[in-house]
Parts: sequence; C-alpha cells; structure tokens
Amino acid sequence: MNTRIKITPLLALFYLGMAMVTLTLPAKADEHLDISYHTVSIENVDIFYREAGDPDKPTLLLLHGFPTSSHMFRNLIPALADKYHVVAPDYPGYGFSSMPTVEEFDYSFDNVARIIEKFSDEIKLDRFSLYMMDYGAPVGFRIATSRPERIETLIIQNGNAYSEGIDNNFWEPIQAYWKDRQAINKGLDNDWWKNIKAAYNKPEMTNDEALRFLTTLGATKWQYTNGVPDVAAVSPDTWGHVQPLLDREGNQDIQLQMFYSYGSNPPLYPAWQEYLRTEQPPTLIVWGKQDEIFPAAGAEPYKRDLKDLEYHLINTGHFALETHGQEIAGLIRDFLNRKIDTPSVAVR
Repeated sequence: MNTRIKITPLLALFYLGMAMVTLTLPAKADEHLDISYHTVSIENVDIFYREAGDPDKPTLLLLHGFPTSSHMFRNLIPALADKYHVVAPDYPGYGFSSMPTVEEFDYSFDNVARIIEKFSDEIKLDRFSLYMMDYGAPVGFRIATSRPERIETLIIQNGNAYSEGIDNNFWEPIQAYWKDRQAINKGLDNDWWKNIKAAYNKPEMTNDEALRFLTTLGATKWQYTNGVPDVAAVSPDTWGHVQPLLDREGNQDIQLQMFYSYGSNPPLYPAWQEYLRTEQPPTLIVWGKQDEIFPAAGAEPYKRDLKDLEYHLINTGHFALETHGQEIAGLIRDFLNRKIDTPSVAVR
C-alpha cells in the first residue's frame, strides 16, 4: 500500500530545518581548520606563531624567509590543516614577534635557530616535517642537524644549502660584506647592482649602503614580483604587510646584521649535506625557477645527496606561494600522504 504524506507549509519548514542541521553538522569536525594566533615567551623574547589543525596529526613546522614572516604561509596553512597540524612562527625581529635592538639581542642564524628550536620544545613539537624557504633553510638545517631524530620530511622552497645557489651577481657584494663590513664598491659593478648605484647616483657606494636598499619598498616589491609570469597575480597585501615592519625604527639595522650573519651559513654547507646523505630524509623540492636570489642552480645539487627526492621547478619567482600556492599545497599533500602515516579522523 502506498502512503502519501501531505507536505504542509509547516512540515516543509521542518524538513528544511532538518536539512540545514544536516548540512552544518560536519563543520564541527573541521573546527581545527581555523587559524589561531599565539605568542610564547622564549628567553624573554615573545615569539608569535600561527597554528591550525589537530595536534594529534603529523606536524609541519613552516619557516619563513626574508623579509617576510609567517604571513607568507597565511594561505598554505588552511590548505593543509584538515590533515596536518601546521605551525608557523615569526623569528625575533620579524612579523609580530618581539623586536629587541641589535644591542639587546644576538641577531645571528645560530641564535635564531636556537630560539626556534626552543620554541618547538616549548609548544611540544616532538616530530615534524620542515618547510624551509629562504632564511628558513639555514634556520631549519641547524635544527635538523642538531636533532635529526625529530625530522620526518623536508619541504624545500627556494632555500639554499650549496655554494652553487649563491654563485651569482646578487650575492657578490653580500659575500664581500661578510669579509669586510666597511667595504666600498666591492661586487657592486655587476649587471644587478650597477642599476642600484645608478638609481642612487653614487658611483662609489659602500656595501652597507647598497645592502640597505634591500630593506626599501622598491626592493620588497621586486622580491615579490620578479620572475612572476603575471604580476597582477601577486597581492599587494604582501608588501603592504612586510614594508611597515621593515620601516620600524631599528629594524634596518637588524636586517643588516642578518645579512652579515648569513656568512656563517656556507661554512656549514658540508655538514648539512652530510646530514642529507646520512639521514636521507624524504624531501620535496618546490622551487620558483625564475628566482634571481636563489636560482634553480641551488636546487639541482640536492639531487647529489638525496635518494628519496621529489623535484619540481615552478615557473615563478622567489615567493612561489604567492602565485602557485594551490599547486604547491597539492604537491605537499600528495607527498606527505605517501611519506607519513596519518591517523584516521575521529568520529565526533
């Protein structure tokens, strides 16, 4: 016997309400997808960090580059947080972390890496994958070589560990600065830097003056747009966030100190390469191949030392996430899905 139910307006509203409840129930299971913002004190320095995802799932520690902060991961974090616990700190002097002066704090890669390692201890990150970009590479490789047992995988995006990666015009005056902070016109007559001298109308320019250009708005915009196929794809939110922080009183001196400290990294390259050969961490390279700071020449040598390497050159510049964030997120998800066992999602 067929029974027909008469749908009255009241009953229609009831079914509609039930449908709405059914549609909204899964949202509770996604509550960890929202990014939260925290600050933790490490040796009297406030370290700001962004966090999303379930802490019981595999962790990714995202390490930013110059001149940005965890802000560079603002879109990547929610793209991964359904399956992974994602944490992105700001280094001292960057983003929303404390900015002690150069007299009050040792702005060196050794010390920044030590602080970030203590930060990972403080928030109880026992094992994690490292995403290393630009400055994130020397910070991350120090952590990895200090505590190799904590590293599950590496994701390297325009982050250098080989001399081939800094054998170019951009780095010539910086390398001279490592040898002599009072240098004048050393490495500044190549095709990259002579344009800077012309813009400042200074035929004889100190290396210190030249490197200070890298903290200006013009240089910041260049870092985000150089090598990008479609500049209109780069949001001005990038330099709109970064430049006011660079322009804070005393921050330029911090950046100069970090440029100088970068000279401590090449002597450690052999140790980092030995770590790669010995530990063989599964590694994903997603590299903007049009980058003039860390060109693809710096990505190629990883092939010498790593057996479990997945290698992708992407047609963009230094900040590849700004133009190819969805593609990179997809590559990361596919890579981690095969390299790390993830616990099943609990039913709530």
